[in-house]
Amino acid sequence: MIVGIDLGTTNSLIAWYSPDGAKIIPNRLGKNLTPSVVSVDEEGNVYVGETAQERMSLYPDTVVSAFKRSMGTEREYVLSGRRFRPEELSSFVLRALKEDAEAYLGEEITEAVISVPAYFDDKRRKATKRAGELAGLKVERMISEPTAAAIAYGIYEKKESTKYLVFDLGGGTFDVSVLDRYHNILEVRAVAGDNYLGGEDFTRVMEKIFMRKADISPAELDEKEQVRIYRAAEKAKCALGEMDSVEMTVVLGEEEKKAEITAREFERASEDLLTKIKDPVKRSLSDANMSLADVDEIVLIGGATKLDMIRKYLVRLFHKFPDSNIDPDETVAIGAAIQAAMKERNDDVREMILTDVCSFTLGTEVVNEYEDGTFETGLYFPIIERNTVIPASHTERLYPASDNQEKIVIRVLQGESRYAKNNLFLGELEIDIPKAKKGQEAVDVTYTYDINSLLEVEATVVSTGEKKSVIIKSPDNTMTDEEIAARMKELAYLKIQPRDQEENRLTLLRAERLYEESLGDNRKGIELYIRKFEEAMKKGSREEIEAARRELNLILDKF
Repeated sequence: MIVGIDLGTTNSLIAWYSPDGAKIIPNRLGKNLTPSVVSVDEEGNVYVGETAQERMSLYPDTVVSAFKRSMGTEREYVLSGRRFRPEELSSFVLRALKEDAEAYLGEEITEAVISVPAYFDDKRRKATKRAGELAGLKVERMISEPTAAAIAYGIYEKKESTKYLVFDLGGGTFDVSVLDRYHNILEVRAVAGDNYLGGEDFTRVMEKIFMRKADISPAELDEKEQVRIYRAAEKAKCALGEMDSVEMTVVLGEEEKKAEITAREFERASEDLLTKIKDPVKRSLSDANMSLADVDEIVLIGGATKLDMIRKYLVRLFHKFPDSNIDPDETVAIGAAIQAAMKERNDDVREMILTDVCSFTLGTEVVNEYEDGTFETGLYFPIIERNTVIPASHTERLYPASDNQEKIVIRVLQGESRYAKNNLFLGELEIDIPKAKKGQEAVDVTYTYDINSLLEVEATVVSTGEKKSVIIKSPDNTMTDEEIAARMKELAYLKIQPRDQEENRLTLLRAERLYEESLGDNRKGIELYIRKFEEAMKKGSREEIEAARRELNLILDKF
C-alpha cells in the first residue's frame, strides 16, 4: 500500500485513501499529529513524538527537534554520545508513522508519497528521499506541500477552474505558491519562500518578551530552564488568539517568574517576521505574471496560520479572507494521500495532471569578456530559470575563454545569485574540445529537468558532434542501495520503544516534568500519585494500570 506523509518541521502526519476519501491515520496515542521530535537515551532507546517531547524538559541533551531545517546539510546532532544526520532523525519519525499506519490498517506499508516545502532545493529533496529509504519506505515520488494542499482543496470542492495562492507557514519553513487549476490540470505557476521562517520563530519572539519583562538573563539559564520557558512561550503564543493578553508563569529554581503579555506587544515585537512574509508573496505573484486581484482563493496551510495575529495580518495583506475549510495542519497529508491514490491508479480518484515548476534557477559558471577586452570571472549563467514549468529542456551555447583551450568544464549550479560562488554546487561535466582560436569552437550545453527533480546535463561539441552527458547527483548527497542498507544495519542497534507501552511512558514523563516545575504542596501531591501509578505498573492488571493512568492524568491536568 502507498500512503501520503507530511514530514513537518514541528509535526508530522500520515494519511491513506479510504473508501470514504483521504483520511488521517491516528498515531499510537490516538492523535493525528506526531511531533517531529526524537530522543535517544544512554541505553540506545529511541523515543519519537510526544514522548520524546516530554523528555526534552527532563533530559534536554538527549532530545532534538526542528532537524528538518538542516536537511541536506552536513550538520550532525549528538544524542547520548551517538551522532545522527538530519535525514536519519527524520527516518525515525517516518518509521514511527509507518508502524502506526500498519497497526491501524492491518497491512504492510511499502511505499510513501512524501511532501516537501516547495522551496526545498535539490540537496534537501534527496535527503528527504533518503530518510524514507532508511525508514524502509520506497519513495518514488515527492510532492510540494502547496501542490498537495491545492489537490486536497481541488478534489473536495470539485471546482473546475480556480487560481490559488497557497500560503504555507509551518513550524520551520514558509512557502508561497501560485497554482492554476483548469478541469483536471493543476499547474504550478510560481513558487517562492523562506526555508528559515516559521512558527518557531514567533515562539522565540514570545520567549524574548517574557524574559525581558520577567528580568531573566538568558546566560544564567540551564538547558532545562530554557526548555521550560520555550514550552510556556509556545502555549502563550497559541492562547493569544482567544484573549487580548496572557500570563506566562515559569518556575526557575525555587522562584516563580510571571509576566503578562498582550497581543499588541506580541504583534509589535513580531513586525520584522511579518515583514519577511511580504517578499515571497510579491515574488511569486510577479513570477506568475499575476496580481492579487487575479487570485480566486487564498488557501492557508501549516500550523502557524492558526495564529490570530497571522490571520489578521493576511487579511490586511490580501484584502480578502483566506480559506481554511480543511484543518491547516492536515491539508498537506490529505493531498499527499490523494496523490498516493493517483499513483496507485485508485478507481475512486479522478486522475489529475500535475505540472510543477523548477523552484530554483539552474545554470553554470562562466567568464564574461567585455568590449574593452577586460574579463570578469566567477559569474553565474542561468540555463533553466526558476519557475519554469517542468519537465523542461533548455540549450545554451558556450565558448572557450582562451585560445587553444583543450576542454570545457561545466559546473552545474542552482540558485539566484549573480555570482557562481554564492549558488549551490550540484556537480560537473568535463568535455574535450579541439584546439583553436577563441570563438572558433563552441559547446552546446543542454539541461533537462524532470518532475522527479532529476537533472541531466548534456554537452555537445559543435564542430565534431561529440557528446557527453551526466545525471547530476551531488557526490555528498547520494547513498547507494548498499550504503543505505549498511546504515540501516548500523542504526539497528537502537531500540525502538514498543507501541503498547507509549501511553504509560508519556504519562510518567509528563508527571516527572510537572513535579520538577512545581513547588511545595503541589510537588508533594504529584509525587504521591506518581508512586501510586508506579505501583500499579509493577503488580497491577492491565485494567488497574489504565485506571491509575487515567487518575494520574486527571491530577496532572489540574496543573
